[in-house]
Amino acid sequence: MNHTLPAKPLWHKIRPWCWVIFLVVVYIWAFNGLKFEGIQSTAKSVSLSILDGFMHPDWSFVYDPAGEDLLRGLLDTLVISILGTFISAFLCIPFAFWAATNMSRRRPVSGTGKFSLSVIRVFPEMIVAILFIKAVGPGSFAGVLALGIHSIGMLAKLFSETIESIETGPSEALTAAGATRLQILWFAVLPQVIPQFLSYSLYRFEINIRSATTLGLVGAGGIGTPLIFALNMRNWNRVGVILLGIIVLVILTDLISGWIRKRIV
Repeated sequence: MNHTLPAKPLWHKIRPWCWVIFLVVVYIWAFNGLKFEGIQSTAKSVSLSILDGFMHPDWSFVYDPAGEDLLRGLLDTLVISILGTFISAFLCIPFAFWAATNMSRRRPVSGTGKFSLSVIRVFPEMIVAILFIKAVGPGSFAGVLALGIHSIGMLAKLFSETIESIETGPSEALTAAGATRLQILWFAVLPQVIPQFLSYSLYRFEINIRSATTLGLVGAGGIGTPLIFALNMRNWNRVGVILLGIIVLVILTDLISGWIRKRIV
């Protein structure tokens, strides 16, 4: 017997081409909005100067006992990241339980929690840093507050998803035994979520290291402050050594954080 496959509807045949045409139109529209005014006459000399600065870093800036240096800037960046992550990891826990759908019997309660976290995530850490600089002044304190507040949105979202995926068996057993809501939270929920909470916090710390390096560009402390000064003065040798220091710091924190996360989870 000959079994012939049913013919596909016309829409299934033309749908891939419709998506291709749609993407092409979007790209054409996007590139038409760009205004290319040509390459400046100084582009070659500036590019060569930047490359020469990267090839010959200012090693004297690595450590200066009498003033600001690379090591102090990187240490400041590291401390800002640690404190910012520590603050957000604790402050986001109430938001996470507020946004978790299985922690409330009323859907609007968790819905308002998710909406609040979305609002917090809307503002980039650079904007938050500028706001805190206006409130508390420039420096590392503004950077810590900016990272701490901005990280609440993403960390609480991840924490709430972890809470929503917990097993209900332990909670139901404690409920049947007459345990209070606080006892259920302490003995059934937290033991399941704490390892994942720590893992997400370490992952956020890796992201905050990168963010802290740029907060100094707006005056929020860290290695970004000497970086913006070097860029403004076109001191490419110093820019090169600062970028090398940032690369080393980020790689080391990624390796250490990844090793710790594997041990936790």
